[in-house]
Amino acid sequence: MTAVRISGNLPPNIDCTKAPIAFGRRAVPKLNEELQNPELITRQRALMSLCDLVHDPEIALEAMRLGCLESLKRLLRDVDSTVRMKTTEVFYRLATHNVGRVAFLKSDVILPLSQLFDEPVDVCRKNMHMAIEMMSEFPGGAVGLVEAGLIPRLVFKLTSELEEIQELILDTLHFCLCVDASEALASEAVSVLKEKLSHRSARIRNKAARALMDLSLGVQVCNLKHTLPSVPLEGKNKLCEEEVIPILVTLLGDPSPEVAASAAGALMSATVTTPGKYAALNADALLPLLGLVRSPQTNVCLNAVKAITVLAEAPEGRKELLKHLDLLEDLRGHDSEVTRRAAETAMRVITWKP
Repeated sequence: MTAVRISGNLPPNIDCTKAPIAFGRRAVPKLNEELQNPELITRQRALMSLCDLVHDPEIALEAMRLGCLESLKRLLRDVDSTVRMKTTEVFYRLATHNVGRVAFLKSDVILPLSQLFDEPVDVCRKNMHMAIEMMSEFPGGAVGLVEAGLIPRLVFKLTSELEEIQELILDTLHFCLCVDASEALASEAVSVLKEKLSHRSARIRNKAARALMDLSLGVQVCNLKHTLPSVPLEGKNKLCEEEVIPILVTLLGDPSPEVAASAAGALMSATVTTPGKYAALNADALLPLLGLVRSPQTNVCLNAVKAITVLAEAPEGRKELLKHLDLLEDLRGHDSEVTRRAAETAMRVITWKP
């Protein structure tokens, strides 16, 4: 005779850490109700399930239409760290969709998220910064971050955050500085970024140099409501005053090509002023820049050629560069059309006679 054995284990396809998903149109409304449930385990399981579902942009749109954002904003203040962690992860997943970024602006999500800047749980802060970084890649999101006054706080957090979060902050600053650099300059961003140029991580050195280039470029971007100010001269002068240019010249010899490219780009923008040109020439920037012209990487070569063009506007720079015209002449056969045009412009500036 055979006996029936009933296993005490759950079925293999059942995950007890996630809330059961209701069928069809009832799925998201039920999860939204469970997000507001006073029982902790119910909220946790609902967040686990919602985090999986919002990978689909259609479900993400439905979740925002049904008011999940308001429920999630309340959960950012939950006493349970797991709830906060999964809530920030859901926000990040939503921010990967364009409809999510637009909804964030309409629902004023930026400020509630920024309240987690001092969150004690590292994963929560990382998820929050990932969501904010995704927002900054969207032009309206970058404007929203600037108007929310987050730039000074982001600059301050660069001095104390974990290395991986510092990278996210630098990425966020890159997009925000293309909107408005004045708040960053007022927050001593140049001094903070100057320290990051000597960081052990090549990724942080690269992104810090890129942010300095953004500060000195001072790009002006128009919003639907108004035009935000541009401060290119102030940024360039600040880089000279803080003696950042000699450090950028040193980074031209960095073993990472991306760091060298960003350093050359920062020099290109910072040396537009006369003090900037002579600061770079006094730091012997020409020889390492000429060495980068031979780089097989297009971005390294292009930024180096553009920096050389700016330095050639100074008589001392033009005199030295006249000895290396053959190097620029070789670039006329470069694969990149942009690099070919940049080389031709550099040769015209170098061979110019008053």
